[in-house]
Amino acid sequence: MSLKHLILLLALQAVTLFAVEPNKQANTLILEDAEIANLQLEFSEAEETTFEETVFSLGAIEVLPGKRAVVSSRIPGRAFSVLAIPHQQVEEGDEVAWVESRQPGDPPPTIMLEAPISGIVSKVDIVAGQPISPDQALIEIIDLSTVEAAAHVPQHLAGQLKQGQIAHIRLAALPDQVFEAKLAHIATIADADSSTIEAAFHVPNPDTLLRPGMKAEFSIVVSTRENVMSIPRSAVQGDAANRFVYIKDYDLKNAFVKTSIVLGAQNDQFVEVTKGLFPGDEVVTRGAYALGFAGKGSVSLKEAMDAAHGHPHNEDGTEMSKEQIAAEGGHDHDGHDHAPASSQWSLLTTFFAATSGMLLLALILALVIGRKHTPA
Repeated sequence: MSLKHLILLLALQAVTLFAVEPNKQANTLILEDAEIANLQLEFSEAEETTFEETVFSLGAIEVLPGKRAVVSSRIPGRAFSVLAIPHQQVEEGDEVAWVESRQPGDPPPTIMLEAPISGIVSKVDIVAGQPISPDQALIEIIDLSTVEAAAHVPQHLAGQLKQGQIAHIRLAALPDQVFEAKLAHIATIADADSSTIEAAFHVPNPDTLLRPGMKAEFSIVVSTRENVMSIPRSAVQGDAANRFVYIKDYDLKNAFVKTSIVLGAQNDQFVEVTKGLFPGDEVVTRGAYALGFAGKGSVSLKEAMDAAHGHPHNEDGTEMSKEQIAAEGGHDHDGHDHAPASSQWSLLTTFFAATSGMLLLALILALVIGRKHTPA
């Protein structure tokens, strides 16, 4: 970026900040320490990050194909003993039942039934003494070390899916955890009844927290963009036509500024802000909705400005003149002259005005110097 463009950008930014100062005063909310503690506010810093474009869908946890097995008997007979119980962890080759044959003998011959895979016993359909036949599924075992998370993606979004894409998976049963997995395969046939197509993710499950049948929400990352200004979705308030956030004031204690913003894309966690915020602004996330019912707060802008700057101000936050102080029978706390209230300029406004003037002067000088060095 050239010097001329850099100076122009800084000048425009300073002018913009100067212009919004009156609106900031009108939208400032100031609270007491006790009110802040009760609201339990949390904050997040607006910053330019890598923004994920996502496709949202619903789905469920399922048993990974090939990880479900049943125990059956090769011979007819009766269940002599049943060693497996539901939810029991078994290893491949463990004894799970004994079957007494119908062949004659004293006692009749018995055979041992083994677990065909390692996993958790999910179903036991026999009891000791029950007649059995080779076509019966006596015990079911499932391996949950890795599960399949099946997302049912609407067909009109399926064209954005590609094998290997990452998904953020959330479950109502485990609200504090987010699971990530790569897209393993996309169904060959779409579901005509629901107008969806299945996208399957293989999720490692070492603690077996994920169980078949659990409902899940999927945010599938289909693309990313760099240097995107974004904030958590929980910070955004208002209706579709009037979006705003509360920004923590950098000068006044316990003060928050209601600031209008323009939104862009959004995903499951963050929303893009195209206008209204600057990097480093601290927006209220937790408690932002409650701030909307706090009115103007229990502390006036005058009280907050007096405490922050050590000298008296008017109700709108502008500095009081010596004449105004004398008229109220008070004294200037710092003994300094202050600008009259009719100027409507705070210290911050004065700073931005001076900055804007200097930057604009520098821009003009740069243009003049550049023109002199331009060949005729």
